[in-house]
Amino acid sequence: LTIIQQGANFQWYQIIIGVIGIISIGEVCRRSVGLPIVIVATCFVAYALIWGLSNPTFWGKLNYTVHYLFYGKEGILSTPINVCSKFIVVFIIFGAFLERTGIADFFIKISNAVVGGFSGGPAKVAVVASALEGMVSGSSVANTVGSGSVTIPLMKKTGYKPEFAAAAEASASTGGQIMPPIMGAAAFLMADYLGMPYSNVVVKAILPAILYFAGIFIAVHLEAKKEGLRGLSKEELPRFLPLLKQIYLLAPLVLLIYLVGTAQNSIQYAAAIAIVVAIVVSLFNKENRITPKRIWEALAAGGQGMITVAAACGVAGIIAGAITMTGLANTIINGIVALAGNQVIVALFLTMLCCIVLGMGVPTTANYCIMAATCAPILVRMGVPDVAAHFFVFYFGIVADLTPPVALAAYAGAAIAQANPMKTAITATKLAIGAFIVPYVFALNPAMLFVDTTAFEVVLICITSLVGIFGVSASLEGYLITNMPWYQRIISAVGGLLLIYPGAVTDIIGFVLVAVVVVLQMISKKNHKKQLTA
Repeated sequence: LTIIQQGANFQWYQIIIGVIGIISIGEVCRRSVGLPIVIVATCFVAYALIWGLSNPTFWGKLNYTVHYLFYGKEGILSTPINVCSKFIVVFIIFGAFLERTGIADFFIKISNAVVGGFSGGPAKVAVVASALEGMVSGSSVANTVGSGSVTIPLMKKTGYKPEFAAAAEASASTGGQIMPPIMGAAAFLMADYLGMPYSNVVVKAILPAILYFAGIFIAVHLEAKKEGLRGLSKEELPRFLPLLKQIYLLAPLVLLIYLVGTAQNSIQYAAAIAIVVAIVVSLFNKENRITPKRIWEALAAGGQGMITVAAACGVAGIIAGAITMTGLANTIINGIVALAGNQVIVALFLTMLCCIVLGMGVPTTANYCIMAATCAPILVRMGVPDVAAHFFVFYFGIVADLTPPVALAAYAGAAIAQANPMKTAITATKLAIGAFIVPYVFALNPAMLFVDTTAFEVVLICITSLVGIFGVSASLEGYLITNMPWYQRIISAVGGLLLIYPGAVTDIIGFVLVAVVVVLQMISKKNHKKQLTA
């Protein structure tokens, strides 16, 4: 420890051990997570060894890099691994036990019972079920494959095009990563970075998540109306009242949220109690009863999931460490701040692009770690509150799972639907317009995150944001009450965007523009009916 603190040169065998350790973690990550994040880490380490460090000799650069990334507390052993070992692990194990209670099947059935009968019901089922599953799921791809194996064939059967069916499931499943209380385990990391209780992070995430899923719900509804798609028949719908008998399956999740929100209980204690309750709850369900054998299976699944997240966190630590070690973070920050000038909206746009590029193919936890180290400080420098800055970069890092060319969730959905992967990714990006809008809302007006606000301001911003998302979604879909001509689509988009930008004047103009489009659509629909009856 003394050698590390003093920064003394290591012996050759110490450097070799460090190099082997870094490569080994990269290989574990490649096998469990995939190649993209390893490529990103390799590029940053190569940058440090070739250009990023001022030491004139390669041996000196290698010595310092190994010291910083492997032996120090700013690389592999930094915040991501610490948070993973303390908090994330127990929640991964809890999720493995909860899955074995049959709660995922319950979420799909209850969603079918509630919205399956409406226009384009299966797509709405995908949205609702993914929002529910997202509360406990740790991966957008896993969520897409899990619920998508049921919802995507149903959507195709109802009449949705394969690309749209896959995109609806992928966009909804990706939203599961921003859905409290788990948020892809990034909520724990965010709480540590921001120095606030985990329960506070969860509460602040509620409204943005609701608006995100509302945006997708609106989009699939308009698509269903546009294509004249119907919902499931009464014979295909599960009965709602019998499903209520299984409401006890929610007990572990409800108890977890309650215990986490109670100050005197630690997160580890809350998760441990919730695991025990999940086992007890399963005893009332013959089909999904957790037997001693299933306990071992759940522990094994939790262990596998833990390795995946831990490896990703370790590599994320390497990336963040390399960025800090070389001063690249300051270079990026200074460059974007200089380009933005005094315009916050320009800084937000440039930061969004950075997040999408750096987040491609990177799992949720590692994704947020990279964004917190590189992109969040840009917005903080521009005057955006810390919590809003971290939520902003987290959202756009997650959106990378839908955005071409590396849209992992969209590609997973396309495989199930047998659809064109790139068309699916483009459609998913359109459907997830809420994910591109909501972050701008709370970055420009943090009232949505309950930062220095009143109840009236929160209600107002939710209403204006929802109407704004409605206007933009209708414009992208080209349909509201009937097909929209090009000028109505432009008016609707402008009105929606004005509602998103905070300010009384922009809100009023935005409401008027969206209202004008609605009135024009109603008149057009009425005239069309008259022509049919004439």
